[in-house]
Amino acid sequence: MQNLLEPPATLLPSDDDAETALAAALATDAPATALPQVAADHPTFSGAWAALAIRAHANDDPVSAYAFARTGYHRGLDQLRRSGWKGAGPVPWSHRPNRGFLRALHQLSRAADAIGEADEAARCAQFLRDCDPAAGDALAG
Repeated sequence: MQNLLEPPATLLPSDDDAETALAAALATDAPATALPQVAADHPTFSGAWAALAIRAHANDDPVSAYAFARTGYHRGLDQLRRSGWKGAGPVPWSHRPNRGFLRALHQLSRAADAIGEADEAARCAQFLRDCDPAAGDALAG
C-alpha cells in the first residue's frame, strides 16, 4: 500500500543492450579498455559511468572517479525526470534499471569525500538513503 503523502516510486526503463554490454566489459580480461567503450556506446547509461568511477577509485584516481560518477549521476537525473520524478520520492534499489543511477550517486559520495568535499559527500550519501535505504545498505558493504 502506497503512502499517499509520498510520491510514487520512480522506475527507470530498462536498457538491456547497455546492461549486456556492461556485463561483457566487466567479464573481459581488459575492463579498463572495455568500460570506456560501453560509456561511449551508451552515454545515457548511468551504470557504465558508475563502473568507470568504481575502477578509477580502485586505481586511486579520485578526480577521475568524481568526474565519472558526476556524469552518471546527471545522466540518471535526466532519466528520472523523464520518468516522472519531481525531485523527491523513492527510487527503489529492487528495480534493477535504477541501480546504475544509485551506484553513480554512491560513487559520487565516495569520490567527493576522497577529494575533500565533505558537504557534498554527506549530501549524496543522504540522497542515496532518501532514494532507498536498501541501496545505501547494499552499496555500503
